[in-house]
Amino acid sequence: MKLEEQLPAQRRNRRDVLLGLGAFGIASCCGCRSTPLTGRPQLRFIPKSMEMQLGEQSYADVISKSTPSQNGRWTDAVRRTGERIASVANAPGFQWDFRLLASDTQNAFCLPGGKVAIYEGIVPLCENEAGLAVVMSHEIAHALAHHGAERMSQQAGVQGVGAVLGWAISDTTPATRDLAMRAFGTGAEYGLLLPYSRHHESEADAIGLTLMAKAGYDPSEAPLFWGRFGKVTGGANKPAEWASTHPSDERRATDLANKLPDALNLYQTTANRYGRGEQLV
Repeated sequence: MKLEEQLPAQRRNRRDVLLGLGAFGIASCCGCRSTPLTGRPQLRFIPKSMEMQLGEQSYADVISKSTPSQNGRWTDAVRRTGERIASVANAPGFQWDFRLLASDTQNAFCLPGGKVAIYEGIVPLCENEAGLAVVMSHEIAHALAHHGAERMSQQAGVQGVGAVLGWAISDTTPATRDLAMRAFGTGAEYGLLLPYSRHHESEADAIGLTLMAKAGYDPSEAPLFWGRFGKVTGGANKPAEWASTHPSDERRATDLANKLPDALNLYQTTANRYGRGEQLV
């Protein structure tokens, strides 16, 4: 007797549904979009219009709860650097906005639609406009590559598969269901979501390096910035790379250094070269 004939009809039906969903997922991935600038296949269900709307809403919420920086020189540098990067970003439909926010947070972000915010705390680590361009071009690259929408699509997919898995094993013991769902959750996090998050960061680094070179900033500053950032923010409290959403700062600096020759060639072809720009600290 074949194994399939030994399975209860309910189990066979559930197995067939799972196989069908798997085939659908593979087919969807094969027909997915490509990431702008890199051409990487990208599974993204979120419409661009929804992505832009969410970006507008989130940005308005952050700005309403934040205090604008009173440092005029830094504010001008953020605007100037952002506008130069935006001019080479080839992002039709983006309504660019660049803000410097009064906070010691060593961070920055760019939301869909070109809404960019820099926190004062990261400016000293930038040291100069080129360092600021490293940070801003990286964040802008996330928006250009639709990484936020891709992550939302991945998380929705994982939740959907988890729900189907829960249904498929609903007639097993509670202990078996709990073990299976825990294993699924751990596997999805460490086998899919975290690796993709790290890949997004590396992809944004690479795209950002190209953007800053096109904008006229010396790309040699990129690995130097991540070296400085690692010295300030590194330490025993950081999770191991395999358990982190980001590659290690050392890896980022090394990867960017390896990409420098092409970026420098591109930089040399730009009409306006600003080098490292204005010194900020």
